[in-house]
Amino acid sequence: MSVVKIAGPYAEALLELAVSNSSLKETTNDMNIVSQFLANSSDLKKFLGNPLITREAKKNVIKDILGEQISLVSLKFLMLLVDRGRIAILDVISQKFLELSNKKDSIEIAKVTSAVPLSGQQQKALAEKLK
Repeated sequence: MSVVKIAGPYAEALLELAVSNSSLKETTNDMNIVSQFLANSSDLKKFLGNPLITREAKKNVIKDILGEQISLVSLKFLMLLVDRGRIAILDVISQKFLELSNKKDSIEIAKVTSAVPLSGQQQKALAEKLK
């Protein structure tokens, strides 16, 4: 089974929970923080994906690193992923959640490629046109 197919239901469940708790903005911010940590730390990603490391050790590391930076709901979700053996695909789950959250808020991500660097004024003008 593909990792994206496995990640989808977890991301959808977190989205539903966030909407029902009226904490979508907070949860989206939390998942952005998680994504940044994983993108910037290959060691953390390897640690969470290592099947030889106990669940308790993974939970402790997550609490130590993210406990003060994300909400209790998001932290509990990460603990659930550890318990279910899905923490290794946290990067995919968080990205899928962010996609779903943006879609819910009618936000589209645009990537601009330019032959020359855009000035600050050009960037603002482009952003206004895309709104």
